[in-house]
Amino acid sequence: MPAGYRKVSDLPALIPVFPLDGALLLPGCQLPLQIFEPRYLNMVDDAMRGHRLIGMIQTTGGDRSRPNLVGVGCVGRITAYAETGDGRYLITLTGICRFVVKDEPGVNSPYRQVRPDFARFCVDLEEDDAPIALDRTAFLALLRRYLDHKGLDVEWEAARQAPAVALINSLAMGLPLDPPEKQALLEAGDIAERARVLAALLEIVAAGDAAGDDDEPPPLQ
Repeated sequence: MPAGYRKVSDLPALIPVFPLDGALLLPGCQLPLQIFEPRYLNMVDDAMRGHRLIGMIQTTGGDRSRPNLVGVGCVGRITAYAETGDGRYLITLTGICRFVVKDEPGVNSPYRQVRPDFARFCVDLEEDDAPIALDRTAFLALLRRYLDHKGLDVEWEAARQAPAVALINSLAMGLPLDPPEKQALLEAGDIAERARVLAALLEIVAAGDAAGDDDEPPPLQ
C-alpha cells in the first residue's frame, strides 16, 4: 500500500474514473494498464500533475458512449509510469481504497470524475496482516475444476505456497470472470468474505461441469 493514506480524509473529494468492465483493482494489489485513448491520456497527464489517483469502476448499461457507472469502485495510485514510442502510456495502479459513488458532477475534463464516499470501506486503509482460514486442498480442487472447464492453467506450486490473502486477491483479479462476478468480489466486506465469494463462483462452474461429466476431476499433482 502506498504510504500517506491512513484515513479517508487523506483522500480527495473528487477523483477521475476509468470505466473498464471486467477489470478489477483491489486494495493493496497492482493493476497494469495500457492507456491509448486521448481522453484517458489526458486523465493520466492530469493525475501525474496532481494526486496521482485514478478510480477504476465498471459500468451497468445506459448509453454506449456514456454508460451508467456501478455504485462501487476502487481508487488506485499510479506507482509505475512509462511512455511508448507510439504515444501510449503503460501505468500500474496500486489499489488504495474502495469507494461508493456519491454523485458525478458536471466537469470540463474529457474524462469522467466522481465524488467518492470512502467511509464504508475505511477498513481498506488499515494495516491487517492477519491470516485467513482457507481449506487450501478443497479450494485448489475447485480451482482445478474451474480451470479445466475454461481450458486454463496456473503455476500450481505457486498456488500451493502463496499466502492465502495473496492467492485469493490474485485469482479474483486475474481469472476471466464475468463483470458482475468481479463486482461481487470487489464489494465483499473483507478478505474472508472475498474468499467465500470466490469459492462459491468456482463451485458454480465446477457443479455445472460435473452435471455433464461423471468422471472424477484429475488429482492435484
